[in-house]
Amino acid sequence: MLVFLARRVVLGLLTLFCVVSLTFVMMRAMPGGPFDKERKLPPAVEKNLLARYKLDGTLGEQYRDYLLDVARGDLRLSTKYRNRSVNEILGQTLPVSMALGTVAFALALAIGIALGAVAAVRRATWVDHAAMAAAVLSISIPTFVIAPVAVLLLALRLHLFPVAGWGGARHLVLPAVCLALPYAAYVARLVRNSLLEVLHQDFVRTARAKGLDEARVVVKHALKVALLPVVSFSGPLAANLLTGSLVVEEIFKVPGVGAFFVNGVLNRDVFLVGGAVIVYSTLLIAFNLAVDLAYPLLDRRIRRE
Repeated sequence: MLVFLARRVVLGLLTLFCVVSLTFVMMRAMPGGPFDKERKLPPAVEKNLLARYKLDGTLGEQYRDYLLDVARGDLRLSTKYRNRSVNEILGQTLPVSMALGTVAFALALAIGIALGAVAAVRRATWVDHAAMAAAVLSISIPTFVIAPVAVLLLALRLHLFPVAGWGGARHLVLPAVCLALPYAAYVARLVRNSLLEVLHQDFVRTARAKGLDEARVVVKHALKVALLPVVSFSGPLAANLLTGSLVVEEIFKVPGVGAFFVNGVLNRDVFLVGGAVIVYSTLLIAFNLAVDLAYPLLDRRIRRE
């Protein structure tokens, strides 16, 4: 296990290095620069700005210095939001996106697993058809349609939740549900297909032959193995949800990292974009490692070399 962990950590660091390098190169390859305006800056002013943000050297020197700063945990100053560091911006916005993403992640798994399990157990019945129809609708209708409808019905007409903003727990409900619904549909389809396959395996037939009731067979024996595809899916899902969703955050005016990331791309804010990519990639690598470690807990047939 220790060898496996060490190998995965080394691969994760190499992957992160490649991601940082590619992000740096791609942002530099984009036309324009962070200080391009409709009116050209005086040469002296532009020179001072480039020196302040460490953009005055050759491309190789800039790349070297950026990697050294990242290794020290310094994501540099934002070129768009003057006098604010990327560390400060992410430190203020990332907890908001992570709070929203955590609730959405829990909802997506809870709704998806329950819906998929019921559909599999009630295969080819109206329950199965209704559950899968709801899943298809959730996947097909984009979030920018679901969210305004939810605001109109639940916030403006029924006054059950705030229209927008960020504060107490009630502000979390609508954006978290809208963010979770499409992913809950994917989870439901994964659980249904996987559980249908597991229910025909030998160990499930053995459990039934021992006289166990169907509910115990499904919950205690079959469902645990059927969740393996969901566990694989949950790694990228968690990283995606915890780093925020631009559409949901924009509609509900949630002060998360999504809007800053998009504005950083539009304004060639190379350091803000790079910092957001580093955070996302780190979370993705960490969650994928956690997924690999969780496999043996769900299926004892899986062994690590």
